[in-house]
Amino acid sequence: MVDFALTEEQMAVQKMVREFVAKEITPNAKQWDIEEKFPLNVWHKLGDLGVIGTAIPEDYEGSGMDYICHAIVAEELGYGCSSMRGSYSVNISLVAKTILKWGTAEQKQKYVPPIALGRSFGCYGLTEPDSGSNAAGMKSTAEKDGDYYVLSGNKMWITHADVSDVSIVFAKTDKNAGARGITAFLVDKETSGFTPQPIHEKIGLRAQDTGELIMDGARVHKDQMLGPEGKGFAVAMSALDNARYTVAAGCVGTAQAALDIAKNYARERIQFDKPIGGHQLVQQLIANMVMEIEMGRMLVWRAGWLKNQGAPNTRETCMAKYFCSEMVNRACFNAMQVLGGYSFSGEYPLERMYRDSRINTLYEGTSQIQQLIIGNAELGISAFV
Repeated sequence: MVDFALTEEQMAVQKMVREFVAKEITPNAKQWDIEEKFPLNVWHKLGDLGVIGTAIPEDYEGSGMDYICHAIVAEELGYGCSSMRGSYSVNISLVAKTILKWGTAEQKQKYVPPIALGRSFGCYGLTEPDSGSNAAGMKSTAEKDGDYYVLSGNKMWITHADVSDVSIVFAKTDKNAGARGITAFLVDKETSGFTPQPIHEKIGLRAQDTGELIMDGARVHKDQMLGPEGKGFAVAMSALDNARYTVAAGCVGTAQAALDIAKNYARERIQFDKPIGGHQLVQQLIANMVMEIEMGRMLVWRAGWLKNQGAPNTRETCMAKYFCSEMVNRACFNAMQVLGGYSFSGEYPLERMYRDSRINTLYEGTSQIQQLIIGNAELGISAFV
């Protein structure tokens, strides 16, 4: 049976987060972008609301809700501010849920509850200056030294690098084994030889902390290994399956915000003695946005349904991420066409949405990588080797 209706619980979460975003996030997003400042006080309020840990089990201070609720939160946050949505994706999808899947009982209890409550930050250290899409080509190393591993190398473009209490860091414990030589570690922020370096003046997501992780002989105890030695690549890919899901959902939210701005403007702006919404080509722009947003939302919910069943969903999640990340760029562009010159100013938030949207086709796997994963799923032939 196919049922597109949200449950009462899902509708309640949607209403609660939507109202919070309208009151606390949307009115302030412009200033956060200008100041390049993450609103920690608002993040704490979001945690108090109980929705940061929506998809985290109650045993770890989460709400124990399903993946559709998880997507709803990401969509509503994406509607108001992509930087806030990005922090939600990283903290929950990339970090907390990865620790829940691969961590020991002690690791789960130590790290997940404060993240779910919005009182701690985590980051995901996979990308390097010379290693992006080819994660197996990373140069960071972890050399065994008794009960410790000594980590060396650099990680680049890491969300929350400068504010994280714990970082999931990937390094090679066997430099000659390719992807099978990668191991994941949980590195606490006070670890000696582990230094974050902030990155400023980004095109978009300016309110979100981004930086570099510098590992210069950082000593990490073997108990901080996340998952078995040599299984880091599997850890990384499972994390990306979760993160791509909330990226896609957030793209739907931003696209919806762009559409709403365009619709309001099209009703109010008078040209040739009538609202511009009465002109055919403007209606074409609006119609295309509406159709693509609905398509994106359905792709997200389909992937979420599979996740709720515990079924394989890499193909469907990649489809959602690929389509939605490209779609939000088209939606923002079309909305700017509707607003004309006003879209080029700070009077409307479209210019920020346009800048923020560009990153979605790049991180958590570029659009091209998503296409290769989908192609491999259909053909059974890998383009990566």
